[in-house]
Amino acid sequence: MEKYWYVYILASKKLWVIYTWVTSNLEKRIIQHKTWFFDWFTKKYYVHKLVWFQKFSTISEAIEYEKIIKWWKRQRKIKLIEDFNKNWFDLS
Repeated sequence: MEKYWYVYILASKKLWVIYTWVTSNLEKRIIQHKTWFFDWFTKKYYVHKLVWFQKFSTISEAIEYEKIIKWWKRQRKIKLIEDFNKNWFDLS
């Protein structure tokens, strides 16, 4: 069975808090965020909507892209999200 890695972006609501991370199990990780399994930044700022994600075949590719996104200015992140999910729907 082939394993994939995901870079994903969560948001609290449109144009407010944006959170970027990487995981090998997107479904499980989103459930953890939505149930506040981790007492992290996402709980503090109520960040739980999956608004963007991309699948990678290796962990190194995923981490590299995650780091690139984290260095982007906010407006470029918003464009990435809106090109993929114009209305900022919760994709989970």
